[in-house]
Amino acid sequence: MGSVCGSTLALMDAGVPITKPVSAAMGLIKEGDEMRILTDIQGIEDFLGDMDFKVAGTDSGITALQMDMKIPGLPLEIIAKAIEQARPARLHILEKMLQTIDKPRTETSPFAPRLLTIKIDPELIGMIIGPGGKTIKGITEETGAKIDIEDDGTVTISAVDENKAKKARNIILGMTRKLNEGDVYAGRVTRVIPIGAFVEFLPGKEGMVHISQLADYRVGKVEDEVAVGDEVIVKVREIDSKGRINLTRLGIHPEQATAAREAAAINR
Repeated sequence: MGSVCGSTLALMDAGVPITKPVSAAMGLIKEGDEMRILTDIQGIEDFLGDMDFKVAGTDSGITALQMDMKIPGLPLEIIAKAIEQARPARLHILEKMLQTIDKPRTETSPFAPRLLTIKIDPELIGMIIGPGGKTIKGITEETGAKIDIEDDGTVTISAVDENKAKKARNIILGMTRKLNEGDVYAGRVTRVIPIGAFVEFLPGKEGMVHISQLADYRVGKVEDEVAVGDEVIVKVREIDSKGRINLTRLGIHPEQATAAREAAAINR
């Protein structure tokens, strides 16, 4: 009984929205032919009693019944009496609970676990998991979130820290997002080679900006334009037959650049 009341209070204190608070009561001890119905939430009847009878409900009515028996059976009138006696006891307990906290807190507790669910194409599950689970382990290590993937593409992400859960979600969304030529993103330079610069523009998504696409004038050296760690605005120029992503810094409207920066800030 105490667990039902305690769980309700814990949920409300954590800021979890619930329709109505729930309380519970009742138990029974039998000695020979004599029976005594207990109104108790301390759990004594669990150890010493012959019936652990949970009658749980709100102020509007019963929501659940549960009974553990240690004797062969009970007369129907005893069960009826237990249910009848449970109502005022349950309402009294509920009144005391509401004196402590009368409604769920408006803000979720920072200690309450976060659970996020997204849906991906089932054909992309292997990419998220990676060879030997390497990719998903890397996401877990980077974010501290726990990730479960169902065969239908349902991905459940859990973490105590909401930001960690969101970071894992954004990585997976980035890896599985369908790219279109002309899409504009804010990314960071990860590598520089003589013919261009590699840019991670979504978590787990990287493309190359050829030296000829770095500026609208002739660039002598890639390092003259960008360095590792620089934030750059890029546009998807082409996705070749091998799935390689070619990017450009040319032909990007200022409004597209602003929108890309804002989207990147939200997804970080």
